[in-house]
Amino acid sequence: MSVQTTAERLPHDMAIDRPARLGALFDAHHERLYRLARRLTPTEDDALDLVQETFLKAARGSGVPDAANAEAWLVRVLVNTRRDQWRKAANRRRQAPDAHLIGPPPSSPEARAVASATVWRALEALHPRRRAVIVLHELEGASAAAIASLLGITSVTVRWHLSRGRRELTHALAASKGGTR
Repeated sequence: MSVQTTAERLPHDMAIDRPARLGALFDAHHERLYRLARRLTPTEDDALDLVQETFLKAARGSGVPDAANAEAWLVRVLVNTRRDQWRKAANRRRQAPDAHLIGPPPSSPEARAVASATVWRALEALHPRRRAVIVLHELEGASAAAIASLLGITSVTVRWHLSRGRRELTHALAASKGGTR
């Protein structure tokens, strides 16, 4: 009869120390999270900050799931963190009405900057959950079922947000093209 060490008796994920597990999570998922964050934020720096905040929350929390569910959990944390940021920004805009006119810094040709600013203003007008659904579906290419799983809502709700969000975006973009707001 052999004597098992503590590490041999624990499940594989529990045998790895917490910093090593977080490092493995980062190595496995940071690129995917960055791509998503880049589509949810106006600048590269904002995207990097969002990914960093996601992993900080994972480091602070004790509820990181097993490896099979880690990506979905991290995506949900990232999206929820960004939704919180959108809510805070909306509150600041309500307190300072002209603050929303400041767009992302111009880092490309003028036409691209104008188009980007216009789209960001239109996205900012959407409800945070609707905005997350639109970004995940239209920019990330996620299916309704995948979005439903990530956000903890039903596929029907995802489709409703997509339909409503597309109409609202069309209206906002048409209004900005016509010079009205």
